[in-house]
Amino acid sequence: MRFLVTGANGQLGNELRTLSEMPNYSEHTYYFTDVTELDICDEKALFDFFSTHEVDVAINCAAYTAVDKAEENEALCEKINAVAPQLLAQAAQAHGARVLQVSTDYVFDGTHCRPYLESDDTAPVSVYGRTKLAGEEAVMNFCPLSAVVRTAWLYSTHGNNFVKTMIRLGREREELSVVADQVGTPTYAADLAEALLTMAIQGIQPGIYHYTNEGVASWYDFTVAIHRLAGVNNCKVKPIRTEDYPTPAARPAYSLLSKTKIKTTYSLEIPHWEEALKLCIKRLES
Repeated sequence: MRFLVTGANGQLGNELRTLSEMPNYSEHTYYFTDVTELDICDEKALFDFFSTHEVDVAINCAAYTAVDKAEENEALCEKINAVAPQLLAQAAQAHGARVLQVSTDYVFDGTHCRPYLESDDTAPVSVYGRTKLAGEEAVMNFCPLSAVVRTAWLYSTHGNNFVKTMIRLGREREELSVVADQVGTPTYAADLAEALLTMAIQGIQPGIYHYTNEGVASWYDFTVAIHRLAGVNNCKVKPIRTEDYPTPAARPAYSLLSKTKIKTTYSLEIPHWEEALKLCIKRLES
């Protein structure tokens, strides 16, 4: 099979690149692109690419993910998160390909008290969430045999992320205050990458899916585990409320995602978030 991976220089794109070299996946052809190789906001460039490459599945990892900055940069966020997925879906549809669109828990408002199902009503409370939801809708409208995979709290050994930041701050400071009333599940990008390739290779069953690691945590719980596993022993982590740490963009207070659908459809076994975190930190240290 032939896979186009957009946003290939990001956390998830880099994990897909690593995975593509593994024995189970290396028999396939991959086109890893970022904005310098393929600007997915450029309709002509997209159609030219699909015309000259035989793409079966486009895995769209490109996104504007600076959640707070998005509140001031709505036009750019809309362009990358909503317009570009539509153009990608149109190009894929015209050339007989499908799209795997990566989305987010931010499409929900976080007022539930049970894990969100794919069928639950969406109600984003930020520019980032609204534009990612628009991207989901565009992909499913313009390339209906595609799939959307919502994830949350993504981290990896690549780029800047919460895990790396908490390790650095924990070694620099004696005390950290971390929000304890926002609940969800951390997701190791390497695990998500494997799930996406499994979907693509087995054959995309159209629709919306949820994928995170297993288990539940607050940002406070996550930080405590990061420090314990990384051997950060001299920093006190203090739990605080969301209102004590105001941000430009609102966050969903509860964003636990039900993974029953993706596990059933693709026979996936998903690691617990602490096991995944342990592996990521081990890789960071090596």
